[in-house]
Amino acid sequence: MKHIHGEHLHDFLRLIRFQNLLIVALTMILMRYAILRPILKALQVEMIGNPGVMVPMMLQTRWYDFFILVVSTVFITAAGYVINDYFDIRTDLINRGSIIVGNTIPRRTAIMYHNVFNILGVIGGFYVSWRIGFLWMGVLFLMVSGLLYFYSVSYKRQFLIGNIVIAFLTALVPFLVVIFDAPSIYRYYSAATVSFPGVSLLFFWVGGFALFAFLTTLIREIVKDIEDYEGDSTLGRNTLPIVAGIMASKIVADVLIALTICALYIVWNRYINDKLTLAYITLFISLPLVYAGIMTIRSNSRAGLHKASTILKLVMLFGLLYAVVAGFIITTGNFLL
Repeated sequence: MKHIHGEHLHDFLRLIRFQNLLIVALTMILMRYAILRPILKALQVEMIGNPGVMVPMMLQTRWYDFFILVVSTVFITAAGYVINDYFDIRTDLINRGSIIVGNTIPRRTAIMYHNVFNILGVIGGFYVSWRIGFLWMGVLFLMVSGLLYFYSVSYKRQFLIGNIVIAFLTALVPFLVVIFDAPSIYRYYSAATVSFPGVSLLFFWVGGFALFAFLTTLIREIVKDIEDYEGDSTLGRNTLPIVAGIMASKIVADVLIALTICALYIVWNRYINDKLTLAYITLFISLPLVYAGIMTIRSNSRAGLHKASTILKLVMLFGLLYAVVAGFIITTGNFLL
C-alpha cells in the first residue's frame, strides 16, 4: 500500500475522485436527514397502543447501518473510478496529456485497489441488506459493480449506452437511501399504527432528486464526450459526437437542458409552489443551466466545453443542496404534505 503515502497520496486521491466520493456521501446523508426524516416527522400517526394521540414517525434503520450503506456505496464508486482510469490510459494521454495509472500508480496496484474496493463494497451491501431483512438486495451492489466494470470495458465506447448507464447509476445514489430505509419504516409502522400513510411520499421526494441527477448527469456526459472528441475519434469509439456530429450533440445537450428546466418549474408549480423554492431553482439551477447551454453551443475549444462541464457539475451540486431548503420548508410547515 506504499502508493497511498507520501507524494503518491495526491495521485491516489485523484484516482478515486475523492471530491466526487464526498458528494456521493453528502447526497445520501442529505436524502436521509434533510428529506426522509423531516417528512416522517410531519406525517404524524396514531399508535395502536396509544389511541387518540398523534406522534411523529421516525427512521427505523440504525445510524450505524446507514453509515455502512454510505461507505459501501463510496467503495463501489471508487472502484468504478479506478477501473475507468485503468482502461482509459490511451484516451487520457490524447485528451489530457497525462495519466495516473501506469505512471505514478502501477497498473497492477490499480487493479488491486479496484478489487479491494469492490469486495468491501459488496460485503457491506450484503450486510446492510441482511440487517433490514432483505439479504437478496445485496445483489444490487454486485450489479452496480458489474455495470461500472463493463462501462469502462465496453459501454462507454458505444452510442449513448455509456452515457445512460452513468446517468442511471448517479440517479441510483439518492434512491439507495429510500430503498434501504423504507422497508424498516413500513414493517414497523404498518403493524404499530391505526392508520399508516405508507412510504410512497418518501419515494416521490427522493425520486425527484434522482430524476434531476439523471438528466443533469446525462447532459454533462454528452458535453464531456464533445470535449473528448479527439481522443475518442482516434481510438474508434462510437460516442454521440462521433456518430451524430458535434453540432447535433450540442443541440441534444441543449434540448435536454431545456427539458430539465421545464420539468423543474412544472414540479414546482404542481407540487411545491413556494417562493423560496422558486427563487432557489431560478438563481442556482435554471440560470446556470441556461449559461451552460449557451457556452456548449458556442464553444469550439476544449477549454470552453470544459468550463460548461464544470458549470453543470456545480448545477448538480446546487440541485443536491436544495435538499436543505426542502427540509426547511417541510419542517416549518410551509409546504403541505
